[in-house]
Amino acid sequence: MSAPPRRKGRIGRPLAEIVLRQLDPLVARQGFGEASLIMQWGDIVGARVAGLCAPERLQWPARARKPAPERPQEPATLILRVEPGFGLEVQHMAPAIVERVNAHLGWRCVARVTLRQQPLTARPARRPPRRPPPDPAARAQAQSATDGIEDAALRAALVRLGEQALTPRR
Repeated sequence: MSAPPRRKGRIGRPLAEIVLRQLDPLVARQGFGEASLIMQWGDIVGARVAGLCAPERLQWPARARKPAPERPQEPATLILRVEPGFGLEVQHMAPAIVERVNAHLGWRCVARVTLRQQPLTARPARRPPRRPPPDPAARAQAQSATDGIEDAALRAALVRLGEQALTPRR
């Protein structure tokens, strides 16, 4: 048996390469030159810091109409969304964050950090679980068990408790 013929060129590309290329135009609207800063945030600053803050956008200073060629581009301000209550801690870590971001990007891109205290993830309102309708047989059994109780509020509470305890689980 002979081996199947080999194709020339690349058969497949890493998924990360495709995703980053597609995300770059989207993140450019937020001032980021590339998506890697957002996608690899945990690797850049570490898991502990990434749990407290996330990059929101890069804010670049206004450029002059005719910039002087000898004058370099001024660095950007990194705006971070910080979990409420951790702003002071992240503020103390700002110089290290700036250093790590610049090392990742390979040039002095960021000079300052601005913080916005907002939850990192939107927390949906929790609804109480729906209770199934009470089982009529369980209700009748609970009412018969509480016949001797004279206090109406106590009897009603015990009937509700009995319904829940005697209803078979589904």
